[in-house]
Amino acid sequence: MSDTPSTGFSMIHPTSSEGQVPSPRHLSLTHPVVAKRISFYKSGDPQFGGVRVVVNPRSFKSFDALLDNLSRKVPLPFGVRNISTPRGRHSITRLEELEDGESYLCSHGRKVQPVDLDKARRRPRPWLSSRAISTHAPPHSIAVAAPGMPRAPRRLVVFRNGDPKTRRAVLLSRKVTQSFEAFLQHLTEVMQRPVVKLYAPDGRRVLSLQAVILGSGAVVAAGREPFKPGNYDIQKYLLPARLPGISHRVYPKGNAKSESRKSSNWKVFIITSDLPDAGTSSQIYIILYGQHRSSAPIYLYGTDGARFQDGHEDIFTITVGDIGRLFKIRIGHTNSGQSPSWHCKEIQLHNMDSGKQFYVPVQRWLARDQEDGEICREFPLLSRGQPVLPVTIYEVNVATGELWNAGTTANVYISIHGEKGDTGSRQLFRSKSAFNFLRGQTDTFFLEAVHLGNLCHDGLGPGNGWFLDDVVIKDPTTNYEYTFFCHRWLDQGEDDCKIVRELYARDNSIFSASRYHVYTFPEKLCFMMTRERQKLELKRKETWAAESWKFTKGNTLQFYNKLTGGFVRLHPDGRVDATGDKTDKYGVFDVIFNKGNTCIFQSHEMRHLSLALDNGIVTGMVSGEATTELRVLYQPNRCALLESALVPGHTVAFDRQGKIADESSTGYANLSKEFVIFVKGVFLNSAVVLLATSLCQALCLQPDGSCTGVGSQSEKSYWRVHKISPGICMFESVKNAQMYLRIKDGRCDGTGTGDMSCHFKIKKNLENASISLESTKSPGLFVGLQSDGQAKPMVYTKDENVCFYPQVIQFGRENPMGMYATPSQEEEKIHESKIQKKILTESEARSPSTSSTAKEVRHFQNSETLLSVDEWKVLVLTGNTGAQANVTLWVYGDAGVTGPISLRKDSSEQLFLPGQEDEFQVELRSIGNIYKIRIGHDGTSGQPDWNLQKVTMQHTKSKKILDFATNAWLSQIQADGDDVCELPVVKGGQAVFPLVRYQVDVYTGQLKHAETESEIFLCLFGERGDSGLRLLHKSNMPVKFQRGQIDKFQVAAVSLGKLQKVLLRCEASDKSQYWYCEKVIVREPGTTAEYVFTCQRWLPFMSQGIIHSEIELHLQEMQINHQPKIQEEANDGDWKVTIVTGDLENAGTTATVFLYVYGETKCSGPIILGSGKHQLFNPNTADIFKINLKDIGEIYKIRIGHDNTGMNPRWYLEEVILENIATYERFCLPVDSWIAENENDGDLWKEIPIMGAKKAPLPVVLYEIRIYTGTMPGAETESNVFINLIGTRGDSGKRRLHHSKNNEIKFRRGQVDIFSIKAVSLGKLKKVLVSHDGTGPGNGWFLGSIVVKSEDEDSSEEVLFPCNRWLDEYQDDGKTQRELLAESSRSAGGQTGSVIS
Repeated sequence: MSDTPSTGFSMIHPTSSEGQVPSPRHLSLTHPVVAKRISFYKSGDPQFGGVRVVVNPRSFKSFDALLDNLSRKVPLPFGVRNISTPRGRHSITRLEELEDGESYLCSHGRKVQPVDLDKARRRPRPWLSSRAISTHAPPHSIAVAAPGMPRAPRRLVVFRNGDPKTRRAVLLSRKVTQSFEAFLQHLTEVMQRPVVKLYAPDGRRVLSLQAVILGSGAVVAAGREPFKPGNYDIQKYLLPARLPGISHRVYPKGNAKSESRKSSNWKVFIITSDLPDAGTSSQIYIILYGQHRSSAPIYLYGTDGARFQDGHEDIFTITVGDIGRLFKIRIGHTNSGQSPSWHCKEIQLHNMDSGKQFYVPVQRWLARDQEDGEICREFPLLSRGQPVLPVTIYEVNVATGELWNAGTTANVYISIHGEKGDTGSRQLFRSKSAFNFLRGQTDTFFLEAVHLGNLCHDGLGPGNGWFLDDVVIKDPTTNYEYTFFCHRWLDQGEDDCKIVRELYARDNSIFSASRYHVYTFPEKLCFMMTRERQKLELKRKETWAAESWKFTKGNTLQFYNKLTGGFVRLHPDGRVDATGDKTDKYGVFDVIFNKGNTCIFQSHEMRHLSLALDNGIVTGMVSGEATTELRVLYQPNRCALLESALVPGHTVAFDRQGKIADESSTGYANLSKEFVIFVKGVFLNSAVVLLATSLCQALCLQPDGSCTGVGSQSEKSYWRVHKISPGICMFESVKNAQMYLRIKDGRCDGTGTGDMSCHFKIKKNLENASISLESTKSPGLFVGLQSDGQAKPMVYTKDENVCFYPQVIQFGRENPMGMYATPSQEEEKIHESKIQKKILTESEARSPSTSSTAKEVRHFQNSETLLSVDEWKVLVLTGNTGAQANVTLWVYGDAGVTGPISLRKDSSEQLFLPGQEDEFQVELRSIGNIYKIRIGHDGTSGQPDWNLQKVTMQHTKSKKILDFATNAWLSQIQADGDDVCELPVVKGGQAVFPLVRYQVDVYTGQLKHAETESEIFLCLFGERGDSGLRLLHKSNMPVKFQRGQIDKFQVAAVSLGKLQKVLLRCEASDKSQYWYCEKVIVREPGTTAEYVFTCQRWLPFMSQGIIHSEIELHLQEMQINHQPKIQEEANDGDWKVTIVTGDLENAGTTATVFLYVYGETKCSGPIILGSGKHQLFNPNTADIFKINLKDIGEIYKIRIGHDNTGMNPRWYLEEVILENIATYERFCLPVDSWIAENENDGDLWKEIPIMGAKKAPLPVVLYEIRIYTGTMPGAETESNVFINLIGTRGDSGKRRLHHSKNNEIKFRRGQVDIFSIKAVSLGKLKKVLVSHDGTGPGNGWFLGSIVVKSEDEDSSEEVLFPCNRWLDEYQDDGKTQRELLAESSRSAGGQTGSVIS
């Protein structure tokens, strides 16, 4: 950054005979680091001349950062994803493996093509070649100046380093400012020489596009050489611009041109003191500030000997553009050479044109090791009739944020701008603290400058990562304080990657203590309160954003009070206290209502009561009352206040004894209103969690296997929970499967394999709802964070370095195999019995001979009940061929699955020898009755074949034995070619479930390059679990997965029941090995069942910048966003459906989309088109599907909608196109509407009529629906209510009554609610289906009647549907759905059968 946006020009003419031009010197470095200079070339491209990169710990914090940097420089289709040695034999995966002075090859895949490095090093002229610019790098947008401030210059003057006479004017167009690398390439072509670095005219390095744009309008272009000082004059190339706020003078139109080009000559006399070592070897510069603008830095040098020696006077003649009346100067040096310190005695300025003279007595050191350490000084100049500006020492308080790795060791510079100019760029290096810019620390600096008037903004720029909270500048001259809020990163690897920011003072952050002298202290106190209040509000918003997930409807919570040391309890009689323990059943609450931060907390034990604030008293009241609505107000300490939504200001409060504090409570020290919120069920099995380390950071697995606490709170930081036993879990990276968090050998990383070193005991911290993870293998060691955020084993303290704040992304299940949540144990038993009965019926139907086996299974499942955490002895008998590979076990029960379990011991080489039986001890969590196991090995040994004879499991307490008889080969060569096998439990000599060999047909598409040599994996999912991920190894074809080919495989697994989905994975090393799969068909021998899973997609595929190697395929057809390649002939009734999503921002959806098609004969639907979670329905895309509409007759309407699931369910649907594949009949149905709860009427469905061959389309009718809730006690409901209107021309579909037109709260007792839905005309209404989902306080609803009014072009109708019954599972007949028949209708003519009241 330059000192100011200066546009004055200057020239220098040495007039003294003393001295000569000093030789260029390097700027001093304060923190030398070890650097490696390495050349990188492009795989297989000898024409690419290579790039040279300096690698050190500051420039690249990780290996991924180096790959990202090279991706912008080396032109590869998918960026640089692999670095290898010149011959391609060894891949580089860590920065430490790179050697200084060596050359390496870059590629986007594992395959590397060597190049002739000697040929590649003979580079062409740089301006004739192109610098590679990555298409993946986000463009840097041009910064826009704040209102009232001068805009960034659109034209730029570029000087050649060391040669100010060679200069070019460059227009900063969007084309050349796409990225900093592109801009350097453009300058290389303009300057006809390599441009590698840019400098400001005063010699400071320019590191980004933002620094170029916000600079003075001039840069110095250099190659690899250091900066060479010179007079870089920009006046001839840029139009005049004044300093911020210096002058508002408007020159007369007639002489504006001559005035702008006016210049003056000055003679400058500089006397160096005669003190010892007063002279300097550094380069001296001077800047003149005038009323209109400032000059550029003018370097003072000559050609006749050394300058600025002890006791010498040096004279220079300079030419300066029209800067207006001179009011101050800045003198400084570059701190270069062997003895840069300088003591200046005085400076004299003579205007050779007007005769004006200025005398400046300096008598100051400009030295890092003298006085205040400054190497530049400012001095005011006295003009007749003008007041002299005072020299002010500004106090600068810089607050570093509290995020992990927020501190910096880089040099930090500041430039303060005011009404009267700026301070120039000053380094903040000497503070009251021993170490500057540490995390959470406020550093105080003092900066001397001529008074700037009212401050307007400042700019900051460090050299590496730094999180800045704010800057407070105190002006002792006016006693003003200015606050500049930032609260952002200055880091090339964080936020928007900018390391320079302009901060503006807000109106309410400027405080004057001198306006009213009487009230100085109260005003200052008020200002401090305002500033702190702003920071407090910001912290509260961030805390709510981090904690709001806890209050999602359906979550179960506990409220802990730190003062009482107990949990809030709601007793059956309505009493409330805060003395419960964490196991108290009355201290658990369900979130049954959530709107913003307003919630209703219903007792988990007594569902008719909720926490309430009634006239300021905490009590329990009937759920749904207005007093039960509480507003959650989070504090920066992660504690929450519970305030009445009905009466703001009334909060839930307790005294030290845990009793309710009423309005008479006066001692705030003995009163507590803050609560720590805990969510139940955070660490259930298979849950996906995020371990937050701060409000916006999380524990993240790095590509090199290390863990850091500075990761973003995104998918990269998700961990899957594997519950080992109560309170003990493993954490597997979701992004990198099979990599577990662990503590081992004094390190904490994410390279665990699931052994004991990955087991952690979860310690809950009641003070802040955080957790700490203690290693069970190394008790006393916890997962901790160093100051830079790197994970490291630590001893437990109460500091935050061992605290993590869990956030649940996806809740796990106590019963992973269960399909439904049941309200009681009795219902759960009934439900389980039904499932078992269904399974056994299916087994008997398949094979009558297995009826006796089924009885045994029934007896086995009903009689064997295991402990919640079981210890088992596993005996593995090896046949005549052993293996020394890593063996893994999965155990499946009817209530869950445990695995992978690694079967290993200290002496692994002695395991699984021929004829040997090996014994292992394993722990299984509550998985119910075991019915199968899966066992396999990874084939890593020299002997890849393993003959498994038998597996036996024995319960250590009950001594029950489970036999898994086998005599199978686990080998990719022998038998089925699979190194994994599944074994059912054998009871009474027969398996409880049969072993099925599923026939899997994999169709490779006909598209060009559809074939692959990559390994393909498949996993089958059914009603009874999954088959595990299997390598499709042994095909019926000699070469697998060729274009247009059908490969047949067998997957042996214990019967999965009805198949639901399959998972495909393609491990492609580069794009040439991508695979296009048409579909997968699975057949079960002995049955006619055939499961078709349509894919029509390339694997891997890219979505939102992430490459996905696997995809789930469901039984419903889910097509890709491209024209489907229909290989077989179309069947009768096949239609092609094209769904066009709009190109608005966030137009795509994450929900599952459904389609109904109505014909004259019948309706086809619901047809599940797919989910946005599977990369469908993205903005500005057309998704194509094939559906069958056989025998539905002539189509007259469709209905399309979604289930409102996922993170962003709202959807903008532009058009639906239906095309008959056989007849080419085509309907284009424009929609152009949002389908979302918060848009239009909140309806999640749209109906569109279709014009027939000889018929006009039916009209779309607005149906007004009046719902009369009864007047009986408890008649109201907060459940979601649904209605389906049925007439002579079909139905409206099940619609949620979402927005009441006349009431804010729906379905209150005795209330009439008015809703409206749009549907294609239904003809004469016959009946309605009304229902609710039973959610909310109370499951019941007493419905009086429904009146439906409709108007179309010809007539209007009003129909009454009486009910007068409960929709309640505990009232009347227990039904929550009613079919209501039309009793009467009133036409436009006024005739009616009865009166509707």
